Amino acid sequence: MGAALNVGTRRGPRRRPRRASPRLDAAELREFGRRLRAWYRRNARDLPWRRTRDPYHILVSELMLQQTQVSRVLEFWRRFLERFPTLHDLAAARESQVLEAWAGLGYYARARNLHKLSRAVVREGPRAWGDAPPEAADAGHRVRADAATAALLPAEPESLRRLPGIGAYTAGAVATFAFERRAALVDTNVARVLTRVFAPRLHPKRPRDQKHIWAIAEATLPRTGTATWTHNQALMELGALVCTARVKRCGGCPVRTVCRSREGR
Repeated sequence: MGAALNVGTRRGPRRRPRRASPRLDAAELREFGRRLRAWYRRNARDLPWRRTRDPYHILVSELMLQQTQVSRVLEFWRRFLERFPTLHDLAAARESQVLEAWAGLGYYARARNLHKLSRAVVREGPRAWGDAPPEAADAGHRVRADAATAALLPAEPESLRRLPGIGAYTAGAVATFAFERRAALVDTNVARVLTRVFAPRLHPKRPRDQKHIWAIAEATLPRTGTATWTHNQALMELGALVCTARVKRCGGCPVRTVCRSREGR
């Protein structure tokens, strides 16, 4: 009979203690959201992808904005959409034509994935990802979503993530900005704002902290999809203009009253 293993004689590798999600005060969350959205309505930059609800146009902008400055994307976004104004136009193009239109932006995997996505949704439609075709959002002061495009792209973040090249952030952005879904999104700017305000011990780029940062983003969401549109735009805008990586402009920050990292605290 073989010798029995003595599992108690050796210690395994030490495990890091699980990091608990920070406690969030409901009153602070409400004040954060109210001040943030009020600031955005007064200070938002006039960017063309904020004036449309066309899911395709928003998707192109979100992919281009990854790793690329807004000033460069403005030029390329307009030019790309002039050449491929709809998902059908993009799906019908050759990959070489898409890469040619993308030339100068770099990170060409974004263009290839966008092209693959266009062909997939034109062929399959949103039902392949479990969504019924959504009604085009009534944009009011913005442009009404193109019905043909809205019928092709899924509206829910979980379905959008099944498309080629679409991660959690891009799925949340398209769901919110095109379809007014109540969805969280976390990019570099958002992660920096949320950790500074609510959880200074978390690091925006540390993998084990990501689920906690996403949980904070979920907790800050307002109740409606329309308000979420403004809220998510405002989070990104605050990180781009005020709470930047290099400089914390605490004196001009609208949420400094609830910020755990503000100067002088």
